[in-house]
Amino acid sequence: MPAESRQLKLNLFIYPGGHHEAGWRYKDSAPERMLDIAYYQELAKKAEASKFDALFFADGPALADNIRYASRFRLEPLTWISALAAVTQRIGFIATASTTYNEPYNLARLFASVDHLSGGRAGWNIVTTGDASAALNFGFDRHPTHADRYERAGEFVDVVTKLWDSWEDDALVSDRESGIFADTDKIHSINHIGKYHRVKGPLTLPRSPQGRPVYVQAGSSEDGRSFASRYAEAIFTAHQTLGNAQEFYADIKARVKSVGRNPDHVKVLPGISPFIGSTEAAARALYDEFNELTQPEYSLHQLRRIVDADLSGYDLDGPFPRELIRVEGERGASSRFHVVLDIIESENPTIRQLLHRLAGARGHWVQAGTPEQIADKIQEWFDNGAADGFNIMPPYLQGGFDIFAEEVVPILRRRGLFRHDYDGATLRDHFGLPRPQNTFSGLQRATA
Repeated sequence: MPAESRQLKLNLFIYPGGHHEAGWRYKDSAPERMLDIAYYQELAKKAEASKFDALFFADGPALADNIRYASRFRLEPLTWISALAAVTQRIGFIATASTTYNEPYNLARLFASVDHLSGGRAGWNIVTTGDASAALNFGFDRHPTHADRYERAGEFVDVVTKLWDSWEDDALVSDRESGIFADTDKIHSINHIGKYHRVKGPLTLPRSPQGRPVYVQAGSSEDGRSFASRYAEAIFTAHQTLGNAQEFYADIKARVKSVGRNPDHVKVLPGISPFIGSTEAAARALYDEFNELTQPEYSLHQLRRIVDADLSGYDLDGPFPRELIRVEGERGASSRFHVVLDIIESENPTIRQLLHRLAGARGHWVQAGTPEQIADKIQEWFDNGAADGFNIMPPYLQGGFDIFAEEVVPILRRRGLFRHDYDGATLRDHFGLPRPQNTFSGLQRATA
């Protein structure tokens, strides 16, 4: 296989109980281990043995889900990945952190520390936080609007970038003979004064092994696409059909090119949640078994959060009342809202059918089939301008990942689509991304 052949990028997206909302109830899941770090260390080692690019951890600064019925608590992801980096050598780690409910300096320190201690394996999933209830956890009376959150996010990322660059690559000297530990001419205050942030700098530690952790973005709204075209190096997205995925992929690549960036340096990674069986019938039976474990009260709560429609008094086996859906305003800016709306308008499901569609992975692509069929679907999107790779979202853990790693990954390798071994040591190496130039390098030095 030629070295330049395009290769799939594969991340394991870890939710503690699996991605199906009833995954924690499945007979082969392990809900009693969800707060056991050894459980996640085992998963990290398995994903690394399968040569996955990264593990991805979602997060949110509020307990948004109905915890009565679902395993949707939140472990802080930077703490989480620090423990996993200690037992692995190559696999990357992508952690979610909000630009709305953090400050740039602290966040820059946290990610730079993890990138150093992991040897250059960190990525930041940049989110603006859509859950309005988070505001009350941080002393705010109201949640910022969608547009304001993205405006703040742009400034936030600019500040973090300057902080990560505030030490030039060769600023750390460590010269025993001269006694010079660091070249202070190459360590810079950033002196940022903006609408949302005032930050002097420099950062408290040298530039990280990757130059900067990988910038990841999740969100497909108009604001999200614009933001991604400027900053993202990998994009996590949700699509239900090849056509929708192709439209998003082409639009993102065109936007990236229009702002003078290389489209090959932005990886588009949809989510896929596979239900795998020895036959197609067995896979579909497994999918049905999971859906039978769902709690309608939880499912309706989740749907209401997405589309802002209360369906608690409706017949679950009756048609979905499309007239309740309003597209305008903040809700209409949400990319996940439009995923659900597309399902409603293209498939005309009953309420129960829609709930089951969303139970699998909250609007991400759910596929049931044999290992060969799952590999076929992945290859179809990869070969036809819809994806550079995928976030693998097992419906339950650990077995839902085990069967993918043991039975689907070898098929992808036989087809020349996925690596047999790592070619590099950092997350940027795995994703085929360049080490970014330091924004302070080459500045005219002040003379005495």
